Amino acid sequence: MKKKILIFSIVFLAVDQISKIILDKILILGKSISIFEKFLYITKAYNDGISFSMLTGHRWLIILISIFVMVFLYFYMRCFKENKRNIIAFSLVYGGLFGNLIDRIVHGYVIDFIDFYVLNYNYPIFNLADSFICIGILMILYAIFLGEDNENSRK
Repeated sequence: MKKKILIFSIVFLAVDQISKIILDKILILGKSISIFEKFLYITKAYNDGISFSMLTGHRWLIILISIFVMVFLYFYMRCFKENKRNIIAFSLVYGGLFGNLIDRIVHGYVIDFIDFYVLNYNYPIFNLADSFICIGILMILYAIFLGEDNENSRK
């Protein structure tokens, strides 16, 4: 399972990093490009915090937390049944965590660009790595709900 997770994680990491590199080169900081008017925009932003700009200015703490989470997940994933969904779930989380970790180490911030407006609320700008992490965590929670986090339990 570890080898498959590594391969998929690298793919998700590459997609994340390529998107950030391209958009960082072609977009102007703070300027938006409308994809779907009043709903989806591409807006370049730099975020040195985590979700909702929490821990802003605490770069090394965020880096340490990210490394801790990756180590924890490495040991925790051994408790899960090996199936396609769990492999993809852990790969998404690892690819996203490592993508944002690279940005924090190299730049001191992450490059965000996905900008949603929902019912006149401007959701915080995020990137593909953030999406990968959220989707992966939801998939892991679903696997836990199904009892797949304990190889001895059957549901």
